[in-house]
Amino acid sequence: MNVIEVPDAADERLADYVRLRDVNLRKSLESEHGLFMAEGEKVVRRALRAGYRPRSFLLTPRRRAALADLVEQMTAPVYVVAEEVAEALVGFDLHRGALASFERKPLPGMDQVLDGARRVVVLEDIVDHTNVGAIFRSAAGLGIDAIVLAPRCADPLYRRSVKVSMGAVFTLPYTRLHDWYGGLADLRERGFQLLAMTPAPGSVLLADALAAADGDRHALLLGTEGDGLSSRWMEQADVRVRIPMVQRDVDSLNVTAAAAIACYEMVRGHSVDRADAGTV
Repeated sequence: MNVIEVPDAADERLADYVRLRDVNLRKSLESEHGLFMAEGEKVVRRALRAGYRPRSFLLTPRRRAALADLVEQMTAPVYVVAEEVAEALVGFDLHRGALASFERKPLPGMDQVLDGARRVVVLEDIVDHTNVGAIFRSAAGLGIDAIVLAPRCADPLYRRSVKVSMGAVFTLPYTRLHDWYGGLADLRERGFQLLAMTPAPGSVLLADALAAADGDRHALLLGTEGDGLSSRWMEQADVRVRIPMVQRDVDSLNVTAAAAIACYEMVRGHSVDRADAGTV
């Protein structure tokens, strides 16, 4: 076992874990070294099951016992630090007591991610890591086949996204568009109908749009909180869709709640189609 007790937060061997709440620092550091962080026992285990290679582990003594089965198998360094050392290092109370640094995998291309996919979620410039993680969790849990990210969308493998998704970012296929301006044309050429989520006048119920569609490949476009989708993407969409609202002075939900309902509706719509075709 490669278990190393480290008493000093300034030890250079712990550099992967420094100041985890400093978003700008972490973006630079993680991009430069091709790594990402997993926090909490469940998420660490899910990253390992998904085939990500660990660089090292950071455990408090109480979590070392809970992860003893993993520790015994690891060849990567397992750093054990006191809770006060962990807090000084990462910048917050590490109450889960377990972190791991993993090597990133090359981002797959569109062909690989969309091969066989019929239900896809496309995120335009959603920069809040919590929202991205929550959307991944809903999409994975409800049966969406893949996620496509606009170039400026937040990183799904940033620590907060990984944590909120509970590891769904490890198992749900995703890729990133290289071209925001014309990237949607690539989806249309692959047979996807582009459904733009918006509460604006002229939108139709998502369930009605799915029922009226000719094909069975759909890409749901989701935009940022407040502003929603850009005018460029709205113009390129095939249909503008919404989820039903009772109103009472509420015309829409936040993007994570709306995404969960829309993902359910998309999967339910496909299930109904398959049942009607006698394939279920």
